[in-house]
Amino acid sequence: MLSVILDRESEKYLIDIVSKEKINSEELIKKLLRNYWSQLQPSPTILERLGGIPEHLLDTEENLSDRDVRKQIITEKIRQKYDQ
Repeated sequence: MLSVILDRESEKYLIDIVSKEKINSEELIKKLLRNYWSQLQPSPTILERLGGIPEHLLDTEENLSDRDVRKQIITEKIRQKYDQ
């Protein structure tokens, strides 16, 4: 258990927020701590937001940074798939 002594201004804010949110002060403090803690956490990378490393990568030694090369390889893969 934690006890905190608030100054008058902070106590007034607490009372106002509790009355507007219609929750008790303990729940409000828990909510504020959760929100603050989540803001401190590092944001997920784009790869993590997309669900991780793709399962089906193109197996090639070519430089996939070049758009024309990527387009050609993908075209070949699609043709191979539909030729089967």
